[in-house]
Amino acid sequence: MTIELRKVKPARLKTLGLDEKWLKDRIEEDPSLLGLGDLQILQREKQQPTGGRIDFLMVEPEERIRYEIEIMLGTLDESHIIRTIEYWDIERQRYQNYEHVAVIVAEEITSRFFNVIGLLNRAVPMIALQLNAFEIDKKVVLHFIKVLDIYESAYEEEEPTGPQADRAYWSQRANSKSLAVADSLIELIPKEQGEPRVTYNKYHIAVGTSGHNFCWFHPRKMAAHCHVNIRATPEDRDDLLNKLEEAGIEAKSFHKNEITLRVSTKDVAENRKRFEEIIAQAEAWSRS
Repeated sequence: MTIELRKVKPARLKTLGLDEKWLKDRIEEDPSLLGLGDLQILQREKQQPTGGRIDFLMVEPEERIRYEIEIMLGTLDESHIIRTIEYWDIERQRYQNYEHVAVIVAEEITSRFFNVIGLLNRAVPMIALQLNAFEIDKKVVLHFIKVLDIYESAYEEEEPTGPQADRAYWSQRANSKSLAVADSLIELIPKEQGEPRVTYNKYHIAVGTSGHNFCWFHPRKMAAHCHVNIRATPEDRDDLLNKLEEAGIEAKSFHKNEITLRVSTKDVAENRKRFEEIIAQAEAWSRS
C-alpha cells in the first residue's frame, strides 16, 4: 500500500470559523482528547468564590487526581496563567486531601510562560498543553502537545457526586469488559431487601438497597478492569483487605469507611464466594 504524504500547517481555530465554546464542547464529548488519560468531567464552568469559573474540573478516579483546567484560544497570556493558578489554589484549599493539578491549554505557549512558571520554583503542580489544529479534507484534527508537566503526589479524600446519566451512557462510554465487572458484582448483592438500587452518574455507578449506597463502580474507557469502592467499617476493613489479599487482589483503605480495588471479570469468576461475602457485609452495614 502506498502512503501519500500530505503537508499541512497548523491553523488557529478562529481562522477556521470555530470558537472557544466549540472547543470546549468537543472536549466535553471526549476528555481523552487532552491526552491526560481516562479523565471524567466533574463539572464544566464551575463557579468560584472569586466570581470566575473553572472551564473544566476533571478527575482520574483510579489515580485520585483532580485537574483544574483553563482553556484559551490564541497566545497564552498572564491573565490566564494567574487565573489557572488561582483556581487551582482555591480548589486545593477547599479539598486539602485531594491531589490537584493545574492545567492550562492554549494554541501558542511562548518561552515567557516558562519563565513565569520558573519563578514559582516548581511550587505549583501544572501541566501546559499546546493545541495544534489542522484542516484536512474539510475536517478538523485537534492535537494537544504536553509542553510542561510538573506535579507532586498527594491523596484524594472523598467521592464527589455529579450529574446523573443512564445505562446507555455507560454502554457507549466504557469498555464492555470493564462494565461487565460492575454487572457481575451487582448480581452478587443479596436480594432480601429487594432488587439493588443502581444509580448511573456521569463519572460513577452507585449501588445500594434499602439503606445508603455501599458500592461505587468506575468502569474504564480502555482498560478491561473496573475501579471499585466498597463500604467497610473500620472494625471490618482489615479483615476484608486480608480476604482480598489471600485471593491475590490488591486493595487498600480509602477514607474512614471504604476499601478501593481494581477488579477484572476473571477476579470475580475465581473469587465469587469471597466477593459475595464482602458485598453482603457492606450491604448489611449500609442499613445499620
